[in-house]
Amino acid sequence: MEVKSYSKYMRISPKKAREVARILPGKKVTEGVSLLKYIPRKAARLLDKTLKSAMANAENNDNLNADDLFIKEAIIEEGPALKRFRPCARGSSHPYKKRMSHIRIVLTDEA
Repeated sequence: MEVKSYSKYMRISPKKAREVARILPGKKVTEGVSLLKYIPRKAARLLDKTLKSAMANAENNDNLNADDLFIKEAIIEEGPALKRFRPCARGSSHPYKKRMSHIRIVLTDEA
């Protein structure tokens, strides 16, 4: 059985979040939570929040024990970008994007 959890419109670029998300697939849920606890990055906090949400979904909606679950996939998708402009020389401006991510975590009960 698979359990999913989504966090949408998270204010972190997908590239930065994927660096942290690569360590999760294939690990037990409890091991994933303890790993994310000691990574000093914003992406780790956001992934931890989504992972705990998936654990709660498994316990409350599907009557599964969270300690027996494995992380099947942790996918970071690109969300919309806020378009901003930075002033530069001679009264011109340079555009840049403040990127957002959609985080999807899928848990399964088989190894």
